[in-house]
Order: sequence, then structure tokens, then C-alpha cells
Amino acid sequence: MRRPILEIKNVTKLYRDKGKTIRALNDVSLDLYPGEILGLLGVNGAGKTTLSSIIATLHPPTSGTILFEGHSIYKNIISYRKALGLCPQRQNLDTFLTVRENLVFAGKYFLLSEQEIKERLDILLSQLQLTKYADFSIRALSGGTKQRVLIARALMHNPKIVILDEPTVGLDPDIRRSLWDQILKLKAMGISVILTTHYLDEAEYLSDRICILHEGSIRLIESVKALKEQRGMQTLENIFIELLQEYREQEC
Repeated sequence: MRRPILEIKNVTKLYRDKGKTIRALNDVSLDLYPGEILGLLGVNGAGKTTLSSIIATLHPPTSGTILFEGHSIYKNIISYRKALGLCPQRQNLDTFLTVRENLVFAGKYFLLSEQEIKERLDILLSQLQLTKYADFSIRALSGGTKQRVLIARALMHNPKIVILDEPTVGLDPDIRRSLWDQILKLKAMGISVILTTHYLDEAEYLSDRICILHEGSIRLIESVKALKEQRGMQTLENIFIELLQEYREQEC
């Protein structure tokens, strides 16, 4: 029996805004397995970004916990962060540095040795087809190339889990497809991926399972194949639209 690499248990997140309590997440529980791509779906405000930020330790939960390899991440948060790679939606590369310098800085941030940095740098530049851009300024790169650099930066310290937050938003279709191949390579390397996306074709193509969040709660966790069989539909987009209509009708 497979053991999950990450276990999210009964996570709730409350915010206070103008004297009101906002429940961004409500008793969320799910597992992530080694080498799995989990698609995190939902409309704006569903709780995807909140959940991703809690998994990335950018924000603490109000209640609940997260286990990494069976142990609470809050008992040794530094060790957990070393096992985690984050590729944010908004590009935040240092535009005053070259591609190589951005990646070297990331390696030093995670306390890699000079030899480890060199080895990881050579591997990632080759794997992500960035070798010819190594000494380019970030400002000189296209959007798709910058996105590959972001993914390379997230992988510099050889993490076991990578969070990809809208990795292909705003990119041309051919560049999106190229990045899909790179994401599938992460899976082939045994890396677990949490993929947040609004592109339903992307989620359908890449995800082993999808998790649908609605109003801060998990409504469904299932494989795309099983969903198609259950719903008798050919595309995840049609299934997602039908499910949203059902959720909204239940709220009325």
C-alpha cells in the first residue's frame, strides 16, 4: 500500500476583515502521494491560493495540521522547506541577475555546497533547455523562458514536492505545451506536484487526480478517468461546469 508523502488533516483557515470572520478553508483533508500530480481546481475565491500558501508555509492554518513523511511539518519547518519547491504565479526572479546567477543564489539559499550547486545547475539548464540562456539577463527572456527559469529555481535544492501556481497563465499555446512536457518530467523523476490552474485542459492532461475546492471546502477528489466514466462526459471542462452548477444549486 502506498504511503502519502504529504497529509493535510482537518485544515481550517479563518481571517478577520472589518470585524467579520471569513472562513477561507473549512476542515480540508487530503493526501499527496510520491510522484503524483494533483490538480487543485476551483473558481476564484474557492480557497486554492490559501491552501497552497499554507502547504508552502507562507501562512499558518488556524487549526489542523500537515504531515510530511508522517511527521508534523511544524516540528521541523526548516527541514520541510528544504523538501519543498515553490513556483509562484507572479514571476519574482531577480532582474538584475542572469539566469545562472538566479539559480546559484537559490542553491546558496538552501546551503548547497559549491559542487552541489554546479551539478544541479548543469542538470537543470540541460533538462529545461536553458543552457543557451544561462548568461542572459532575466529582462531579455520571453515569458515562457522565464517560467522555465522559475521551475529550475524551484528544483535547485532537489525537492520532493513542488507547488506550481498557475505555471502557464498568459503563455502562448505552444509554450504551454512545452511546459506541460517539463511538468510530466517532474513526475517521471518521482517528484510530487501540486498544480493550481484555471486551465481545465491543462489539469486534464497532467493530473493523476484532481481536487475541487468550493467555498473553502473540498467537494471532490478523483482521477479524471474515473470522473469521465462516472459522468459519461468526454472533457474535464464539461464535468467541472456541471459540478459547479450542482454545488450552487445545493447552496440555494
